[in-house]
Amino acid sequence: QVQLVESGGGSVQTGGSLRLSCVASGLIYVDYWMGWFRQFPGKEREGIASIDGDGAKTYAASVKGRFTISRDKAKNVLFLQMNSLKPEDSAMYYCARTLRRRYGLPLLDSDEYYYWCKGTEVTVSS
Repeated sequence: QVQLVESGGGSVQTGGSLRLSCVASGLIYVDYWMGWFRQFPGKEREGIASIDGDGAKTYAASVKGRFTISRDKAKNVLFLQMNSLKPEDSAMYYCARTLRRRYGLPLLDSDEYYYWCKGTEVTVSS
């Protein structure tokens, strides 16, 4: 069973940075998509960044140029470097992985992902 454990959330002022980490354990394969999602109160979860086994990345327009997704395949760790944070980035953040190996440009659709971490809160104050 795959488990995802996330860390790195917290509070920061506008313009600050945070780095989220997501450690995967269990049955680990290389060729799968991993992604970062966030959820605002009362809203559906939205995809913000995803990466495939070869390092191809997809970003939502709202974070492109400010957030960077990366992975350390040897250590099964996924990262999200968040720079130039804004109050509207305040949300619960989740990492996720697809159930099976996936190829092609990774999608940001939460329906494509099967394993989820519990989430970590990010608060950006003005």
